[in-house]
Amino acid sequence: MARNRSAHELRLITIHFERLDRVDGSARFGFGDTTVLASVSGPIEVRLAAELASKATFEVTVRPLSGIPGTESKSLASSIRSLLSPIFIFTQNPRSLIQLVIQSLTPSPRSSPSQSFSPSLVAAMINASMLALLRASSFPLKGVICAVAVGKKSFGDHELVLDPEGEVAQGGCFAFLFGGGGKEEEVVWTNWKSGRGWEADMAVDGDADADLDDARELARKAAREVYASIRKAIAQEGGEVVMDVD
Repeated sequence: MARNRSAHELRLITIHFERLDRVDGSARFGFGDTTVLASVSGPIEVRLAAELASKATFEVTVRPLSGIPGTESKSLASSIRSLLSPIFIFTQNPRSLIQLVIQSLTPSPRSSPSQSFSPSLVAAMINASMLALLRASSFPLKGVICAVAVGKKSFGDHELVLDPEGEVAQGGCFAFLFGGGGKEEEVVWTNWKSGRGWEADMAVDGDADADLDDARELARKAAREVYASIRKAIAQEGGEVVMDVD
Protein backbone atom coordinates (compact mmCIF):
# COMPACT_ATOMS: atom_id res chain seq x y z
CA MET A 1 0.00 0.00 0.00
CA ALA A 2 1.30 3.44 -0.91
CA ARG A 3 2.27 5.74 1.94
CA ASN A 4 2.14 9.51 2.18
CA ARG A 5 5.49 11.13 1.53
CA SER A 6 6.90 14.59 0.99
CA ALA A 7 7.97 15.90 -2.39
CA HIS A 8 11.62 15.44 -1.40
CA GLU A 9 11.30 11.87 -0.12
CA LEU A 10 11.96 8.60 -1.93
CA ARG A 11 9.37 5.88 -2.11
CA LEU A 12 10.02 2.65 -0.23
CA ILE A 13 13.23 1.02 -1.50
CA THR A 14 13.13 -2.75 -1.95
CA ILE A 15 16.11 -4.94 -2.79
CA HIS A 16 16.10 -8.68 -3.28
CA PHE A 17 18.81 -10.94 -4.67
CA GLU A 18 17.26 -13.50 -6.97
CA ARG A 19 18.73 -16.93 -7.68
CA LEU A 20 17.98 -17.31 -11.37
CA ASP A 21 19.33 -20.36 -13.20
CA ARG A 22 22.20 -20.07 -15.68
CA VAL A 23 23.25 -16.54 -14.64
CA ASP A 24 26.10 -15.37 -12.42
CA GLY A 25 24.20 -12.67 -10.59
CA SER A 26 20.64 -11.37 -10.42
CA ALA A 27 18.75 -8.80 -8.38
CA ARG A 28 15.44 -7.02 -8.12
CA PHE A 29 15.27 -3.33 -7.20
CA GLY A 30 12.22 -1.18 -6.60
CA PHE A 31 11.08 2.31 -5.76
CA GLY A 32 7.59 1.56 -4.45
CA ASP A 33 5.67 -0.21 -7.22
CA THR A 34 8.33 0.65 -9.81
CA THR A 35 10.39 -2.55 -9.94
CA VAL A 36 13.05 -4.07 -12.18
CA LEU A 37 14.80 -7.44 -12.42
CA ALA A 38 18.37 -7.55 -13.76
CA SER A 39 20.65 -10.52 -14.43
CA VAL A 40 24.27 -10.77 -15.52
CA SER A 41 26.25 -13.60 -17.07
CA GLY A 42 29.99 -13.57 -17.54
CA PRO A 43 32.66 -13.81 -18.37
CA ILE A 44 31.25 -16.34 -20.85
CA GLU A 45 32.06 -17.43 -24.37
CA VAL A 46 31.52 -14.70 -26.93
CA ARG A 47 30.39 -14.97 -30.55
CA LEU A 48 33.31 -14.80 -32.94
CA ALA A 49 31.84 -11.73 -34.66
CA ALA A 50 31.67 -9.84 -31.33
CA GLU A 51 35.00 -11.01 -29.92
CA LEU A 52 37.58 -8.39 -28.92
CA ALA A 53 41.20 -9.45 -28.74
CA SER A 54 42.27 -7.21 -25.86
CA LYS A 55 39.15 -6.87 -23.69
CA ALA A 56 35.75 -8.27 -22.84
CA THR A 57 32.63 -7.52 -24.86
CA PHE A 58 29.77 -5.93 -22.90
CA GLU A 59 26.18 -6.40 -24.10
CA VAL A 60 23.04 -4.90 -22.55
CA THR A 61 19.44 -5.85 -23.33
CA VAL A 62 16.41 -3.95 -21.97
CA ARG A 63 13.03 -5.67 -22.02
CA PRO A 64 9.65 -4.03 -21.36
CA LEU A 65 7.09 -5.81 -19.19
CA SER A 66 5.24 -7.03 -22.28
CA GLY A 67 6.05 -7.29 -25.96
CA ILE A 68 9.42 -7.38 -27.64
CA PRO A 69 12.15 -4.74 -27.25
CA GLY A 70 11.58 -1.86 -29.66
CA THR A 71 13.49 1.25 -30.61
CA GLU A 72 13.10 2.85 -27.17
CA SER A 73 14.36 -0.30 -25.43
CA LYS A 74 17.39 -0.52 -27.70
CA SER A 75 18.21 3.16 -27.24
CA LEU A 76 17.97 2.86 -23.46
CA ALA A 77 20.11 -0.30 -23.52
CA SER A 78 22.78 1.62 -25.43
CA SER A 79 22.67 4.47 -22.89
CA ILE A 80 22.98 2.09 -19.92
CA ARG A 81 25.84 0.27 -21.61
CA SER A 82 27.67 3.59 -22.11
CA LEU A 83 26.95 4.56 -18.50
CA LEU A 84 28.21 1.33 -16.94
CA SER A 85 31.16 0.59 -19.24
CA PRO A 86 33.62 2.98 -17.51
CA ILE A 87 33.38 1.12 -14.18
CA PHE A 88 34.57 -2.18 -15.73
CA ILE A 89 38.16 -3.28 -16.17
CA PHE A 90 37.51 -5.06 -19.45
CA THR A 91 41.15 -5.93 -20.07
CA GLN A 92 41.00 -8.50 -17.24
CA ASN A 93 38.85 -10.82 -19.36
CA PRO A 94 39.74 -10.50 -23.07
CA ARG A 95 37.92 -12.56 -25.71
CA SER A 96 34.91 -13.07 -23.42
CA LEU A 97 31.37 -11.70 -22.99
CA ILE A 98 29.65 -9.93 -20.10
CA GLN A 99 25.90 -9.99 -20.74
CA LEU A 100 23.42 -7.85 -18.81
CA VAL A 101 19.65 -8.35 -19.21
CA ILE A 102 17.27 -5.80 -17.66
CA GLN A 103 13.58 -6.74 -17.34
CA SER A 104 10.97 -4.14 -16.43
CA LEU A 105 8.35 -5.44 -13.99
CA THR A 106 6.29 -2.24 -14.27
CA PRO A 107 3.49 -1.66 -16.82
CA SER A 108 3.84 1.12 -19.38
CA PRO A 109 1.79 4.27 -18.67
CA ARG A 110 -1.66 3.86 -20.21
CA SER A 111 -1.62 7.42 -21.50
CA SER A 112 1.63 6.89 -23.38
CA PRO A 113 2.28 3.28 -24.43
CA SER A 114 5.13 4.44 -26.66
CA GLN A 115 6.94 5.90 -23.61
CA SER A 116 7.56 2.64 -21.76
CA PHE A 117 10.23 3.86 -19.39
CA SER A 118 9.54 6.68 -16.94
CA PRO A 119 12.50 8.42 -15.26
CA SER A 120 11.96 6.48 -12.03
CA LEU A 121 11.85 3.21 -13.96
CA VAL A 122 15.12 4.09 -15.69
CA ALA A 123 16.66 4.81 -12.28
CA ALA A 124 15.43 1.45 -10.97
CA MET A 125 16.94 -0.26 -14.02
CA ILE A 126 20.36 1.26 -13.34
CA ASN A 127 20.24 0.30 -9.66
CA ALA A 128 19.08 -3.25 -10.37
CA SER A 129 21.86 -3.63 -12.94
CA MET A 130 24.45 -2.45 -10.42
CA LEU A 131 23.19 -4.90 -7.82
CA ALA A 132 23.33 -7.81 -10.27
CA LEU A 133 26.88 -6.88 -11.26
CA LEU A 134 27.98 -6.64 -7.64
CA ARG A 135 26.29 -9.93 -6.80
CA ALA A 136 28.05 -11.73 -9.66
CA SER A 137 31.49 -10.82 -8.24
CA SER A 138 33.13 -12.39 -11.29
CA PHE A 139 34.86 -9.29 -12.68
CA PRO A 140 36.52 -6.23 -11.12
CA LEU A 141 34.61 -2.93 -10.90
CA LYS A 142 35.99 0.56 -10.29
CA GLY A 143 32.97 1.97 -8.46
CA VAL A 144 29.22 1.85 -7.86
CA ILE A 145 26.66 3.81 -9.86
CA CYS A 146 23.36 4.77 -8.21
CA ALA A 147 20.43 6.56 -9.83
CA VAL A 148 17.31 8.48 -8.82
CA ALA A 149 14.70 10.49 -10.69
CA VAL A 150 13.45 14.05 -10.18
CA GLY A 151 10.60 15.74 -12.03
CA LYS A 152 7.43 17.78 -12.28
CA LYS A 153 4.09 16.29 -13.21
CA SER A 154 3.09 19.36 -15.23
CA PHE A 155 4.80 22.48 -16.54
CA GLY A 156 2.73 24.61 -14.16
CA ASP A 157 4.18 22.92 -11.06
CA HIS A 158 6.69 24.95 -9.08
CA GLU A 159 8.08 22.21 -6.83
CA LEU A 160 10.40 19.44 -7.93
CA VAL A 161 9.35 15.94 -6.87
CA LEU A 162 11.91 13.29 -5.96
CA ASP A 163 11.23 9.83 -7.41
CA PRO A 164 8.01 10.81 -9.25
CA GLU A 165 5.54 8.05 -10.05
CA GLY A 166 4.83 7.52 -13.74
CA GLU A 167 5.35 10.08 -16.46
CA VAL A 168 6.65 13.62 -15.94
CA ALA A 169 6.30 16.78 -18.00
CA GLN A 170 9.74 17.95 -16.94
CA GLY A 171 12.49 15.98 -15.25
CA GLY A 172 14.67 12.92 -15.68
CA CYS A 173 17.01 10.39 -14.15
CA PHE A 174 20.38 11.28 -12.61
CA ALA A 175 23.16 8.71 -12.14
CA PHE A 176 26.05 9.24 -9.71
CA LEU A 177 29.37 7.43 -9.33
CA PHE A 178 30.44 6.43 -5.81
CA GLY A 179 33.88 5.15 -4.86
CA GLY A 180 35.30 5.67 -8.31
CA GLY A 181 38.67 6.95 -7.17
CA GLY A 182 37.83 10.48 -8.23
CA LYS A 183 35.32 13.02 -7.00
CA GLU A 184 32.69 11.38 -4.82
CA GLU A 185 29.09 11.44 -6.00
CA GLU A 186 30.03 12.59 -9.46
CA VAL A 187 27.15 12.97 -11.93
CA VAL A 188 27.98 10.60 -14.76
CA TRP A 189 24.72 10.60 -16.73
CA THR A 190 21.30 12.22 -16.98
CA ASN A 191 18.39 12.23 -19.44
CA TRP A 192 16.89 15.45 -18.10
CA LYS A 193 13.82 16.60 -20.01
CA SER A 194 12.95 20.29 -19.97
CA GLY A 195 10.27 22.24 -21.78
CA ARG A 196 12.55 22.18 -24.82
CA GLY A 197 12.33 18.39 -25.13
CA TRP A 198 14.50 15.40 -24.39
CA GLU A 199 18.22 16.08 -24.05
CA ALA A 200 19.52 12.53 -23.58
CA ASP A 201 23.08 12.00 -22.36
CA MET A 202 23.65 15.76 -22.25
CA ALA A 203 26.56 17.30 -20.37
CA VAL A 204 25.38 18.49 -16.99
CA ASP A 205 27.65 21.51 -16.57
CA GLY A 206 26.75 24.68 -18.44
CA ASP A 207 23.06 23.92 -18.98
CA ALA A 208 20.84 26.98 -18.80
CA ASP A 209 17.75 25.23 -17.40
CA ALA A 210 16.88 26.97 -14.12
CA ASP A 211 15.58 23.80 -12.47
CA LEU A 212 18.49 21.57 -13.41
CA ASP A 213 20.88 22.59 -10.61
CA ASP A 214 18.20 22.16 -7.95
CA ALA A 215 17.15 18.81 -9.41
CA ARG A 216 20.72 17.57 -9.50
CA GLU A 217 21.37 18.44 -5.86
CA LEU A 218 18.07 16.90 -4.77
CA ALA A 219 19.00 13.76 -6.68
CA ARG A 220 22.49 13.73 -5.20
CA LYS A 221 21.19 13.51 -1.63
CA ALA A 222 18.78 10.73 -2.54
CA ALA A 223 21.48 8.81 -4.43
CA ARG A 224 23.45 8.63 -1.18
CA GLU A 225 20.47 6.86 0.38
CA VAL A 226 20.29 4.42 -2.52
CA TYR A 227 24.02 3.78 -2.16
CA ALA A 228 23.57 3.07 1.56
CA SER A 229 20.77 0.62 0.71
CA ILE A 230 22.94 -1.19 -1.81
CA ARG A 231 25.86 -1.44 0.62
CA LYS A 232 23.58 -2.86 3.30
CA ALA A 233 22.09 -5.38 0.89
CA ILE A 234 25.51 -6.58 -0.25
CA ALA A 235 26.68 -6.86 3.35
CA GLN A 236 23.75 -9.10 4.15
CA GLU A 237 24.92 -11.47 1.40
CA GLY A 238 21.70 -12.08 -0.40
CA GLY A 239 19.11 -11.39 2.27
CA GLU A 240 16.08 -9.30 1.39
CA VAL A 241 16.28 -5.63 2.32
CA VAL A 242 13.26 -3.34 2.62
CA MET A 243 14.27 0.19 3.59
CA ASP A 244 11.99 3.09 4.36
CA VAL A 245 14.01 6.19 3.55
CA ASP A 246 13.15 9.06 5.88
